[in-house]
Amino acid sequence: MIHIVLYEPEIPQNTGNIMRTCVATGATLHLIKPLGFKLDEQRIRRSGMDYIDDLSYFVYENFDDFKLQHPHDLFYITRYGKKTPYEIDFKAVNDDIYLMFGKESTGIPKAILQAHLERCLRLPMVKTARSLNLSNSVAIVIYEVLRQLDFPDLSTVEFLKGEDWLNQ
Repeated sequence: MIHIVLYEPEIPQNTGNIMRTCVATGATLHLIKPLGFKLDEQRIRRSGMDYIDDLSYFVYENFDDFKLQHPHDLFYITRYGKKTPYEIDFKAVNDDIYLMFGKESTGIPKAILQAHLERCLRLPMVKTARSLNLSNSVAIVIYEVLRQLDFPDLSTVEFLKGEDWLNQ
């Protein structure tokens, strides 16, 4: 199972988009407070909350609360990482895969990253770019993990309108 962990997300539209991505990929979402919005806000509802009934998600008071409940190893997605997600063999991970992303303004705290340097991953980009959008970053990384795992339990054909809809 894949888990997306958002450390103190600030922008409701990003979190809404990530909720939608989690539903589409079968991932579980973990939100670490403080949140920069209320989960019932209209802005989050527009981008992802119509999927809320299908979303598996949990909210934690702080990072310590999260770690107490999930003592698993995490992969930290940060601009300071020295490896890319493409260098990690996710098939070799013998446990659930936890991917942590930081808040939009400041990322994951330096102290957390320093304690886990070997598990810090960076998405490649041009030297002058500071970062990618949070929801885009989540989508890129989760689909790399899923690609490596051969898209378990995901459909590779259109199900709702039918596989041959374009031929009709």
